[in-house]
Amino acid sequence: MQRQDGKHVRGKWRIWSVMLLLFTLLLNACGGGGATSDKGDAKGTSSETSSGSAGSGGLEPVELTWYYPQWNTQRDLKTVEQAINDITTKEIQATIRLKPIENSSYAQKLNTMVASNESFDIAWTSFWMFDYAQNARKGAFLDLDGLIDTHMPELKKTLPGVVWEALKVDGKTYGILNYQTITNREGFIVQKQYADKYKLDPASIKQVKDMEPFLTDVRTGEPGIIPFALTRGGSFEVMKNSFNRLEFINNHAIIGIYQDDKELKAVDIIQTPEYKEYTELMHGWFKKGIINQDAANLKSVNDLKKVGKIASVFHNVLKPGRDIEEKASFGGKDIALVHLTEPYVGTNTIIQSMQAISKNSKNPERALMFLELLNKDERLINLISFGVEGKHYEKVNEHTVKPIEGGGYDPNQTWVFGNTFKAFLREGQSQEVRDQTIKENESARPSPILGFTFDPQPVLTEMANIQAVNDQYGPGLDTGTVDPVQHLQEYIDKRKQAGIDKVLGEIQRQLDEWRKKTGK
Repeated sequence: MQRQDGKHVRGKWRIWSVMLLLFTLLLNACGGGGATSDKGDAKGTSSETSSGSAGSGGLEPVELTWYYPQWNTQRDLKTVEQAINDITTKEIQATIRLKPIENSSYAQKLNTMVASNESFDIAWTSFWMFDYAQNARKGAFLDLDGLIDTHMPELKKTLPGVVWEALKVDGKTYGILNYQTITNREGFIVQKQYADKYKLDPASIKQVKDMEPFLTDVRTGEPGIIPFALTRGGSFEVMKNSFNRLEFINNHAIIGIYQDDKELKAVDIIQTPEYKEYTELMHGWFKKGIINQDAANLKSVNDLKKVGKIASVFHNVLKPGRDIEEKASFGGKDIALVHLTEPYVGTNTIIQSMQAISKNSKNPERALMFLELLNKDERLINLISFGVEGKHYEKVNEHTVKPIEGGGYDPNQTWVFGNTFKAFLREGQSQEVRDQTIKENESARPSPILGFTFDPQPVLTEMANIQAVNDQYGPGLDTGTVDPVQHLQEYIDKRKQAGIDKVLGEIQRQLDEWRKKTGK
């Protein structure tokens, strides 16, 4: 009897246990389940993420690391990080660890991490620092094709088609653009007080050499002021369109094309008549005292600009509002712009600032969700760009802010973080300028080789040898310090000995293959 009762009791408990298990499963199903990995739940939660309710969608908490360069140390970074995580934890169940690195060390640090297979989630990349195409080809970055549509639907619609074309490396997408100005427009940045005093008419300047009378007046009338400042790199790389629509394919080899050449024949730019004309003009200016005499050894002119010692420099990104931005760089002096070219868009004008996801990321889908949120949620882009309201900045009006002096956070580099058009305006900036910039982005003349990136792997030895020659001859010729009549041909010959013809042939081969694949 006792035995039969025991069986009866155990039977009842089994029934209740089964019922309890079914009830628990039913609750889990209604609540979205308990995802065990980001890769497993990504597709099931992408629609919830898009609507901003991912935090209640069953995502497991994860931590993401984000590396990016910084130009100034931010004392109160942790406060900003916490404020960001208050949002991301709720929205996508992710905490973000901000990992800024001083800009001069950034590329070396990230390249070392890639080489040692060190894990990270998101890293800033560009064509000019921590090379985007090279690292994509090395397998450092995750191929995002197939994931963007699922996890970044809104961002994909936001960016112009030319952006997605330029982001391709060998036909695949490895980066998400930090949307800002994507055009080049070349010209002079001039202190307005000197432009006014010596009656500089920007409309009368059609070529680089047309600036000489004004620069000569400054040299004569303003002792202690540098009329036209150069660093050891010179200005030809940013003046190339001002001479004859040249476009660099590779900055290290100094090889490019003429943009109006339908055959897209690669040329050694150092051998072009345009480079010869440039070196002769710079040498003439150097001898006349227009160019700073220490140019061949100078790495930066920023300190001289800040104290007002420079009358003009040359730049290739004279976007709308550049005069306002440069005012601070010139010690608060008003600026005049002299445009020499119309807006132009090429691969390198676009891939200046991006975020990539590491191939070793344990949570790549969640990293994409964060980048989508960063680029659409104005709270996030403003937090990382300006900090916390009342502590790091105060509002001038609804859309404009100014930093609080001594607040401990003012990186002034929105272009490193995300979509600059979603962020607050800084005091002195205008919505009209922002609208003009977007208009230029959408209407600029496109490069005939948009989307092409050279892979230097087959000619790395020659590239290293050429770079050594460039370092020896470039500063003197590019700054006008030495006479091109005596040194230019020697430079050309040394580049030939270093293997420039082999590199030229390899670039042409890759360019021809790219044309066949793309039909261009």
